[in-house]
Amino acid sequence: MNADIPEKLVSTIDCKQGAVRAVRFNADGTYCLTCGSNKTVKLWNPHRDLLLKTYTGHGYEVLDAQSSSDNSQICSGSMDKTVVLFDVSTGKSLRKYRGHAGTVNCVKFNEESTLILSGSLDSSVRVWDCRSRKMEPVQVMDEAKDSVTSLQVSDHEILTGSADCSIRRYDLRIGRMFTDFIGSSVTSVTFTRDGQCTLISTLDNTLRLMDKDTGELLNEYKGHKNKEYKIDSCLNSKDTHIVSGSEDGFVYIWDLVEGKLATKLDHKTTRATHTLSFHSSETCLLTASADKMFVWKSKHSESKD
Repeated sequence: MNADIPEKLVSTIDCKQGAVRAVRFNADGTYCLTCGSNKTVKLWNPHRDLLLKTYTGHGYEVLDAQSSSDNSQICSGSMDKTVVLFDVSTGKSLRKYRGHAGTVNCVKFNEESTLILSGSLDSSVRVWDCRSRKMEPVQVMDEAKDSVTSLQVSDHEILTGSADCSIRRYDLRIGRMFTDFIGSSVTSVTFTRDGQCTLISTLDNTLRLMDKDTGELLNEYKGHKNKEYKIDSCLNSKDTHIVSGSEDGFVYIWDLVEGKLATKLDHKTTRATHTLSFHSSETCLLTASADKMFVWKSKHSESKD
């Protein structure tokens, strides 16, 4: 058996927040966040099935959230068009940024967690300065022609995916934007962990691995179903396997180099498995479907957690 693939379901957690819209590990993989259709964000220790805190402050479904690099703050985006910054320990909302004209689909901190970036149905990415008292965005990127569905941030780059069938990469060091037309609505974008490639999910049942700098197509991954919904995809902690949710309720895992399907994780549901998050260093995957979060680990992993 491959120790890099999570195949063992170690726990199923009823999040009690309506439909779980997103599940996200924190930077070191100790904790995670879930976003609910009941307007809440919840902080968990998923390895021990422990709910640590619930955060409220949105007026509608929460679609995405992220922990800051030092775990002291959480940013979240909602269908109420706002971005909220929460204090982790007190649970209070520190800032509520209004400025988007539509649903906020995705949020990310920059590497130092001094800025929040938010992508919206209004076709823009807005950048908010968490340290300043200013409530206006410090930058607006409105090059997309349709909803910005997905967002990734590295130390000097911003990667966005849009329903306009394109991905855009902003290189902050040289102040340039690079656009790749993919040909189908983009629902998820992510950098490989080595920063050399981008993984792109699209609404044509296909994932594509592309060279970040040249735009060359390196591999395609198929077999899952993704025609209607925003479905997350990612890489495992060692960049050896590609992981994607699917509208048929499974999670599909492919070998990155060979492109062959390595395994499918069965959630025993026909509901779409649309959100997932991989641990930064260990073989541990979080997925969510309907109102539950699932924790998967390698069959080799200790169950002492």
